[in-house]
Amino acid sequence: MTKGEWSGVTSHSHVGTAVRLNRLSRFRDGRFLFIPLDHSVSDGPIADAAPFRDLVRSLVAGGADALVVHRGRARSLPPSLLAECPVIMHMSASTAQGRDPDEKVLVAAVEDAVRLGADAVSVHVNIGSDTEAAQLADLGAVAARCDQWGLPLLAMIYPRGPRVDNPHEVALLRHVVNIAADLGADLVKTTWCDPVEEMAAVVASSPIPVLVAGGPGRGADLVAYGQAAMAAGCGGLAIGRRVFQHPQPGVMVRRLAEVVHQDMGNSLTDPLRALAGSS
Repeated sequence: MTKGEWSGVTSHSHVGTAVRLNRLSRFRDGRFLFIPLDHSVSDGPIADAAPFRDLVRSLVAGGADALVVHRGRARSLPPSLLAECPVIMHMSASTAQGRDPDEKVLVAAVEDAVRLGADAVSVHVNIGSDTEAAQLADLGAVAARCDQWGLPLLAMIYPRGPRVDNPHEVALLRHVVNIAADLGADLVKTTWCDPVEEMAAVVASSPIPVLVAGGPGRGADLVAYGQAAMAAGCGGLAIGRRVFQHPQPGVMVRRLAEVVHQDMGNSLTDPLRALAGSS
């Protein structure tokens, strides 16, 4: 595989999807560092409007492959901020004040993402929740629309609900990532194994790239966690809260980008330095 190519592009049957998947790997190595910023719907604002734009600027400069935002937030961002970084439009929502926060509903359409110029969409599904069936139906319906439009689909799929005792159990995570693949996702984000090195068994079971979420908090070393996840074969990282709550989000993203895209050598370091200088 030469620089600028990866096998996932050529193996996808829809040319538009393949092109956009290639864009989502900013350094064209088939690895991904996504920063979800959709938390303002579920939990409340990440930052006021102007500081949010500054946050986005620092994440782009740091080397994020893509940002995950809801459609209204995407419209509020100056296009110039996103010239070097694709947007993944998130289509699912629930709030911490709801009767069942694990019940995710669709609040946007694939066509909205096309109109916004997004390069992908994401859908959240909680396996084991009381509304699992409806969420699975939504995932399948969105996957069908994505196929029609040539838009990649990221499934954020978690074992989460009253029937889940241990969301970090290997067999359960192997199950959920394959649900995502079977229902038509191109990429899947899920929670981590405990220990994270056991993600190797999850990755081995999946026909699509597995991105792992942010890992345990409580002062744990995020960079070391990312290194362990990538060493286990994960296709990338999708980390939101532990990045945007960091005292220096741009610095943390740069360190994570170096972990995710480690075999890019100077081809990674030079663009990141140039981006940081323009921020």
